[in-house]
Order: sequence, then structure tokens, then C-alpha cells
Amino acid sequence: MFEKRRPGAVLFDRDGTLIRDVPYNGDPDLVQPMPGALEALGRLRRADVPVAVVTNQSGVAKGLLSADEMDQVNAKVEELLGPFDAWAICVHDDADGCTCRKPAPGLVIRAAAVLDVSPRDCVVVGDIGRDMEAARAAGARGILVPTQETLREEIQQAAEVAEDLIDVVDRVLSDAEDPVPAAAAPWARAMGWSRW
Repeated sequence: MFEKRRPGAVLFDRDGTLIRDVPYNGDPDLVQPMPGALEALGRLRRADVPVAVVTNQSGVAKGLLSADEMDQVNAKVEELLGPFDAWAICVHDDADGCTCRKPAPGLVIRAAAVLDVSPRDCVVVGDIGRDMEAARAAGARGILVPTQETLREEIQQAAEVAEDLIDVVDRVLSDAEDPVPAAAAPWARAMGWSRW
């Protein structure tokens, strides 16, 4: 069980969590925020909790969209939801055997490193089992926000399940009994989107 204290950062899955899931989307015009996403992010930012995106984008490896198209979609996400302190993106496919693609912990570890916090001090928010497995493998707290795509087994296996993103933020901010100073990483934004 995780101690109740202020998280070092909250790391969000992109598709199905922050924005509606459009498979292999390379069109910024199709980006639609999930209900409560803007409010949830705003509350975390006002509380000085760093926010980041950790996302699998295998469409690049499959040749279904280009890295530039993916970047345009990510830019639209920031236009609609505000700037993130870090992005960690895996552009590999399952067969590539990388250590970054969720359920592997690489994206969580990378985002935490960019933000200069321990993965153990991070909360990972996602809509499927892969997100929760990545959190567990990195030693982070995982909170599942189920959608219609989430499998029943994934909900049953999740250590923590929230109704929506507002519920996630309620939980995370109410846990801040012993505030810890937010990690100052002014250089994180300059690094751009970290993908490999």
C-alpha cells in the first residue's frame, strides 16, 4: 500500500485517458479531451504537481502514421489541455522487444527521470491493464479509470479504480497530508517529446 502523501508527479496515459481513443490517430482535428480532463489537469497544476504523458504509439512502427503526424496530435493535446511537464512516448510495436512499451516500465521511469522524481513517488493514470502493469513494474501507484474498452479482468486486477479523472485528482490531492516540495525541472520542457 502506498503512503498517503503528495505525489512527485502524475503521469497520464494519452488515448482513452486524456483524450478519446481514436486508433492510430494522425489527425489533430480528431482530438477530443475526455470528460473532466481539463479540470483535473488544472487542479494538479494549481497544486504544483507536475503532470506528464506516458503513451504507447505503435502506429508509428506499423507505418500507420508518421512521427510528424503523431507530434501534431500531441501539439493539439497541449493546445486543448495545456502544457505538460514531460512526454515519454514509445513508438515501437510489441514485436520490437523494447523496454519502454507499456506494460514495461520504461516510459514511467523515463518521465520520472525527466521530472527529477522517483518513479515510486509517481501516480500513473490509465484506462487499461497495460498502464497498471507499467506502474507496478516501475514501483509507482497506478489508478485505473475504466472506459467501455477496459476489460473486466483489468478492472478486477487493478489495485485502485477511480470513476473518472476528477475522482483521481480528488484522491491524489486529498492524500497530500505531508506536502513535499514539487520538483523544479525548468529544463524539462526544453527537452520536448522524449521518444525512442
